[in-house]
Amino acid sequence: MNQRRPMRRIGDVLPTVAAALGIDGELRLARQMAAWQRIVEERVPAASGASSLLSLQPPTLVVSATSPIVAQELRLRQVDLLAAFGQAPDGERMIELRVVVRPIGPAESGFRR
Repeated sequence: MNQRRPMRRIGDVLPTVAAALGIDGELRLARQMAAWQRIVEERVPAASGASSLLSLQPPTLVVSATSPIVAQELRLRQVDLLAAFGQAPDGERMIELRVVVRPIGPAESGFRR
């Protein structure tokens, strides 16, 4: 008869499994992307859903904005946003925020012809 292993939370075993599969870097980036979303929601609620993390190019954090006004708001609050990202569990301390404007296209907005 097989003995069952004790139950563990998926969040506890996921890093080990990701490392074994060689995708731990992708898992970390996904967590950083989620952290960025939470930070924007908390600190710049008007930009919630209008910005996403594109990449980390130390010492620069590269993010997108769906419009120039959102990009400007993120730039104005970059000191606070970068500090919060540096304190996030999977975040890193960065000194520059680069914002790329990427408007939502028809395919992304759900509009179909």
